[in-house]
Amino acid sequence: MSRYRGPRFKKIRRLGALPGLTSKRPRSESSLRSQPRSGKRSQYRIRLEEKQKLRFHYGLTERQLIRYVRIAGKAKGSTGQVLLQLLEMRLDNILFRLGMASTIPGARQLVNHRHVLVNGRIVDIPSYRCKPRDIITTRNEQRSKVLVQNSMDSASREELPKHLTLDSSQYKGVVNQIIDSKGVGLKINELLVVEYYSRQT
Repeated sequence: MSRYRGPRFKKIRRLGALPGLTSKRPRSESSLRSQPRSGKRSQYRIRLEEKQKLRFHYGLTERQLIRYVRIAGKAKGSTGQVLLQLLEMRLDNILFRLGMASTIPGARQLVNHRHVLVNGRIVDIPSYRCKPRDIITTRNEQRSKVLVQNSMDSASREELPKHLTLDSSQYKGVVNQIIDSKGVGLKINELLVVEYYSRQT
């Protein structure tokens, strides 16, 4: 299944707020799903919705998400927590959380077009896994800086997660540590995602 390129508000209405998917907001908050649709929701549907929420927020294909679940299952610790850490430490997500891109798809485009340096080297792979003490900057070109500045100007001023530091004047972000579960910017029950994939991994 390929990456989703359809109407984004349709997914937001069904799954709730997905800050990584779009920076736009519906005209009225009532258009967001405030309560489940009428009728009993099966356990399968509840797990599926949590999985879809994770997938659309981070902009992953089904195959990519399955791969992350498998990696998390082999690591030490809670599979759900490790899964969220893996997704949060992706380069495209780090750029989004720093405010250097207004959405995760926007961050992916910045990386693909070679505007981003990690530790002084160009990285054009959005799924690159950042590590503590990584320094993320833009290329020393006017076009790269303008793109990032536009995103920083338009981004809503949310508190920066504790695992990141931003020097906006230098267009530089630093990864201080691996993110903890409290710093994840999405309200999600990761255990339901793991349960959804338990028969496939």
